[in-house]
Amino acid sequence: MNKNLKIVIFILLFIIVFLLGMLLGMQIQGKWDKAETNKSASGSAEAQIDEETGENSDNQNDASTNNPATNDTSDDSVNETAATNHVSVDRDVDYGAMDVPEPTTDDWLFTDGNKIVDADGNEVWLTGINWFGYNTGTNTFDGLWASDLNQSIQEIANHGFNVIRVPFSAELILQWSNGEYPDANFNQATNDYLVGMDSLQIFEYVIGQCRANGLKLIIDIHCAETNASGHMVNLWYTDRISTDDYLYALSWMADRYKNDDTIIAYDLKNEPHGKPNEGDGAAIWNDSKSENNWKYTAERAANAVLSKNPNVLVLVEGTEIYPVDIKKNGNYASTNEDDYYFNWWGGNLRGVADYPVDLGKYQNKLVYSPHDYGPTVYEQPWFQGSYTYDSLMKDCWHDNWFYIHEDNIAPLLIGEWGGFMTEPNIIWMTYMRELIQKNRLNHTFWCFNANSGDTGGMVLDDFTTWDEEKYAFVKEVLWNNGEKFIGLDHAIPLGINGISLGEYYK
Repeated sequence: MNKNLKIVIFILLFIIVFLLGMLLGMQIQGKWDKAETNKSASGSAEAQIDEETGENSDNQNDASTNNPATNDTSDDSVNETAATNHVSVDRDVDYGAMDVPEPTTDDWLFTDGNKIVDADGNEVWLTGINWFGYNTGTNTFDGLWASDLNQSIQEIANHGFNVIRVPFSAELILQWSNGEYPDANFNQATNDYLVGMDSLQIFEYVIGQCRANGLKLIIDIHCAETNASGHMVNLWYTDRISTDDYLYALSWMADRYKNDDTIIAYDLKNEPHGKPNEGDGAAIWNDSKSENNWKYTAERAANAVLSKNPNVLVLVEGTEIYPVDIKKNGNYASTNEDDYYFNWWGGNLRGVADYPVDLGKYQNKLVYSPHDYGPTVYEQPWFQGSYTYDSLMKDCWHDNWFYIHEDNIAPLLIGEWGGFMTEPNIIWMTYMRELIQKNRLNHTFWCFNANSGDTGGMVLDDFTTWDEEKYAFVKEVLWNNGEKFIGLDHAIPLGINGISLGEYYK
């Protein structure tokens, strides 16, 4: 082979190798680009699928995919109710994480007589709902074993509730304060964006998503120890959780979130209760410094919160019993039930007339918060025979707590009310709704959860499908201007069917 031919062959081989290299490089770059595209899409899979199919990927294996609450084919009766109220509820929503705005400090609330007002003195109306789970051992909201957290938060806002009361155990907060983070129970398929977060991080994700949707939060110390039945314990302390522990839990939360007005209030303790024969194990209300004196402890608890964050509201519930003759039986020595007035746990605020809660310079942060239920929860004496709005006012509401509103002592927030939409409960619910509506009483409906055994919830067992009959009933007492729901954030509108407080008062 001559020299020139060798040179030609060498050049041809060089060209072939070069072309093969270029082709291989293009293939590798194509695979890399595709991998990068998939990687970036995985961070917002819900949005990607929604754009392409119009469906929410979180519901792929969920019977609630055809839920009328998340599609345009909603119940005609609900549409009629919405039209009657002039507030239409848009159901055509693409769910996914909302962009979270920075925390603000301009939405703090105050009291003025029996009203709650903003910093400019404009009256607001808290019309919310309860959602429990941080008290039960789930260590996040119950129901996330089936539902999508983002969707649930957005739907609560879109349906016009402007605040969520969140029950907690003091024990969980104490664990967080000690750097312990019990596992949160949630479905990783429907909440894949929560994977890798601890229970505190998930709660702070909740705060951010509520802020993005114009929702506010009330922190409720529902029980001392973490337990689904923890609310059955009479007091705010147990053998394992002391009063000082309970006070520290409140203080820690208030301090941690003092620069974020998403959390606007602290319900100091859910339903203190106890009967005359339980002695020191029953919650009392007088002027003593007894450990079981709820009035005294409530003042200490309020100070624990307000010394860390003087801007939040504090909610004080009542007890179960109060002496008929406070002068003769002020120390609760009698074990005779005839010597006491009884009411629902947390619903007896008769003691305010004799011993009002004194918060000193923070008095304009005090809200009283009774609970009230119907006969399907317990057949109280005032439900015997036939009863009316007027008989309920006379036999229960007025002397136990409504006088606080009537006498302009302080605002009321009915922290829990609700139940099944059946007889005989619906009669009481209708009267309670009338009371709320006539007097614009603040309230948080019990509850969003499907797993509340004696009341049912706003959603059905899948925690996604809304009970449209119940929602239409409660919708009548959600704050609106006739066309839109009204939120409590001055800048961010309440979901897609609401407006901001700033827009309402402009």
